[in-house]
Amino acid sequence: MENVNLIPAGDKIGTTFLSAKWENLIMANYAVSPEILKPYLPKGTELDYYHGETFVSLVGFMFKKTSLFNIPIPFLGTFEEINLRFYVTRKVGDSIKRGVVFINETVPYRLVAWLANKLYKEHYTAVRTRNAILVSGTAKTIRYEWEVKNAWNHLEINALTDSMPMQADSMEEFIFEHYFGYTRINEEKSLEYRIRHPRWQITDVSSYSINCDFESMYGKDFKFLNNCQPSSVIFADGSNVTVDWKRRKL
Repeated sequence: MENVNLIPAGDKIGTTFLSAKWENLIMANYAVSPEILKPYLPKGTELDYYHGETFVSLVGFMFKKTSLFNIPIPFLGTFEEINLRFYVTRKVGDSIKRGVVFINETVPYRLVAWLANKLYKEHYTAVRTRNAILVSGTAKTIRYEWEVKNAWNHLEINALTDSMPMQADSMEEFIFEHYFGYTRINEEKSLEYRIRHPRWQITDVSSYSINCDFESMYGKDFKFLNNCQPSSVIFADGSNVTVDWKRRKL
């Protein structure tokens, strides 16, 4: 696994596009057929496998203290994000870059979605969201909700408050240790950008609850997930995160 603090040769730190604190990250991970994901692959990337399987993750987390080009966003700097993503690699010489591809990212503010789509050509939409974060003693409950077709969907976990390092070759390491983003523009064009954060601490999840209309959120290709249980549900405390402005055309 790549240590985010070590910059690969030729990959210098550039202008920071976005900086924020990502907190309380829930990842519900579903094993899916590679054939479902191949139409969404950005040019120049390949699917990333964990023990012979490919995964999509339904993700919920808090965006806090958000800045663009080091300028804080007043009134819009804290919000929930819900997204569906999968995992890819890109070979560069003898090295491999591990990254994520977003099917869709959902936030509550239209301006935030517009900026992300305009400046980074991502796939953001804006819907109503809300959260409930409760910490009591040694336990915590994290719940994210978002409204689709006048119905509230949710992603919730119950977990311990004590965190621990990720184990090598664990599902947590596979899911969290991707430090590049890839955007599919069309069949002939894609973009690569770099995401920077330290290796996260994780927390044991004792129970979870998921109610997601995958078809309405992410299209017919993912409707089957409405009737699936995730292979795993994992949780990370999060950290400060930056996203480089530099985008490499592939």
